[in-house]
Amino acid sequence: MSETLTGRDRAKADRRDALLSSAASLFAEHGFAGVSIDDLGSAAGISGPAVYRHFAGKQAVLAAILVDASAGLLSGGESVLASDHDAASTLAALVRFHVTFALGNADVILVQDRDMPSLADTDRHEVRSLQRRYVELWVGVLARLHPARSDAHLRIRAHAAFGLMNSTPHSARISGRLPAADVVRDALETMALAALTA
Repeated sequence: MSETLTGRDRAKADRRDALLSSAASLFAEHGFAGVSIDDLGSAAGISGPAVYRHFAGKQAVLAAILVDASAGLLSGGESVLASDHDAASTLAALVRFHVTFALGNADVILVQDRDMPSLADTDRHEVRSLQRRYVELWVGVLARLHPARSDAHLRIRAHAAFGLMNSTPHSARISGRLPAADVVRDALETMALAALTA
């Protein structure tokens, strides 16, 4: 059986991606409760009812945004660890990967921080499970750099670094101006590595 997508399948996948991207922007700007199905459709260039061809409802859209983001982080982190490097190089690569994600997904980060309680219990559990597995990737690398530290200490250190790197909804918009992406990237990577290796 061929795994090549047909033109129709590709168009459907592209429409889904466009819907999720516009939904993340709308949820970030107005909050989950402040966005209607019609708003979601309009932002993606379709009617409100057409959203139901892709998702069961607004809550399913939110779930897809957050599950996809968490699964993408875990998959990307696993790819970084699959490279056979020393712990310091692996940690630096994880930081680069996460900062790249944060810079490209500031709306998603904001949506997660604010609208996670709006998820159904099963979806929230899936997101949390994916995120815990992602954290444990970092803990494993940090344990190689700080063998005398407990896993609990290393988790705290990882979460603190995530807080710093996930500041992009705020750090990428300083006083109404948009700093150059490389300036934000360099600052976040430098500070995260300093915190993780101190």
